[in-house]
Amino acid sequence: MAKIKKKKKVLRLNRIRATLGVPICLVLIVLIIYGAVNYSMDIYGKYKEKEELNNNLIKLKDKEQKLTVDVEKLQDPEYVGRYLREKFLYSKKGEYIIKLPQEEKK
Repeated sequence: MAKIKKKKKVLRLNRIRATLGVPICLVLIVLIIYGAVNYSMDIYGKYKEKEELNNNLIKLKDKEQKLTVDVEKLQDPEYVGRYLREKFLYSKKGEYIIKLPQEEKK
């Protein structure tokens, strides 16, 4: 009789463990999967951001190179004088400025 009661008690404890253990395990599995998906989405977002920043860096380096060339050109007084004459229609003594209409590009 004691063995039967002990068996019933063990079976009851096993059912309780199974009843509580399965949902707890399922919740843990869901949390782990959610964390892994969330982490992978963060990594993917960082990868895309890195690509955009690399593209911006390339554009900025090209712009820096163009500006460096412009700075070097502006160090030359002849270039500055010619640029001012062309852009702002200044002239030297004895020069005449004739502005021609520009052709439209098609």
